[in-house]
Amino acid sequence: MTNSFSQKLGQGGYGGVFKGKLHDERVVAVKMLNKSKGNGDEFINEVASISRTSHVNIVTLLGFCFEGSKRALVYEYMSNGSLEKFTHVTNLVTIDNRLNFEILYQIVVGVARGLEYLHKGCNTRIFHFDIKPHNILLDENYCPKISDFGLAKISPKNESIISMLDARGTPGYIAPEVFSRNFGVVSHKSDVYSFGMMVLEIVGGRKNINVEDDNTSDIYFPDWIYKRLELNEELTTEKVTNEGDRERIRKMVIISLWCIQTNPSDRPTMRTVVDMLEGRVEILQIPPEPFFSSPSRFLHHSSTYSSSNQY
Repeated sequence: MTNSFSQKLGQGGYGGVFKGKLHDERVVAVKMLNKSKGNGDEFINEVASISRTSHVNIVTLLGFCFEGSKRALVYEYMSNGSLEKFTHVTNLVTIDNRLNFEILYQIVVGVARGLEYLHKGCNTRIFHFDIKPHNILLDENYCPKISDFGLAKISPKNESIISMLDARGTPGYIAPEVFSRNFGVVSHKSDVYSFGMMVLEIVGGRKNINVEDDNTSDIYFPDWIYKRLELNEELTTEKVTNEGDRERIRKMVIISLWCIQTNPSDRPTMRTVVDMLEGRVEILQIPPEPFFSSPSRFLHHSSTYSSSNQY
């Protein structure tokens, strides 16, 4: 598989990611998987999904191997790692790592194009179900590439609605209908919701909700930014003096708020999102405030229907 491992790049519940080198001296990223759930469904799912793709904004799978319970995926190496380390300003990430808004905007456009390709450009439709900064990798030029297809679902190209037996994704990015069908059907619009939540995090430089904190409704970023948008106030906590950046931020905020509409039918398709990003900010309409913008309201509503929910 590889000639050597030289550096551990990351760790997750699935296993670890290592920097390696092939026999032809190519540097690669090797994702080692722990014992997978079921019969290795996530490993098979990732290989089946990503092997169907070929797009500048989708990470390239170079190969895979398995021996007994050991499984590994070999990807192109992305020198700048994940988007997460550039967007979340925490005690682990200094403000010096924060990318400027021009680069962040181009990253958002690239991810939108990648998702549009998954939904419409492949010979089958691929629904990712785990769009978040951690799963967006950046090359040396900060070109974004969507990665980690372990939760993806494949559907015939002429079908947009998908059947699922369980909720999947990462808390804080999961669309309401994935939790409960009372909000609508699961479809490509579920990825649109996750994309919108991710873009809000990019603008805010912080997580929209700390899933480990029970008292987050008062500081929930989508609520805060919608009120700022209504009042025509600054849309970021960072100091912005460049008019071009101010326009980019406003565009990203309006589009992301459309993407996180509670009703899936009110969300744009990714094709429309790309058009909005490439268009003029003056023609964008402010969307209605998402009804379940507060996590406490959403969780209360979800529990109300939990007894009748069918997955």
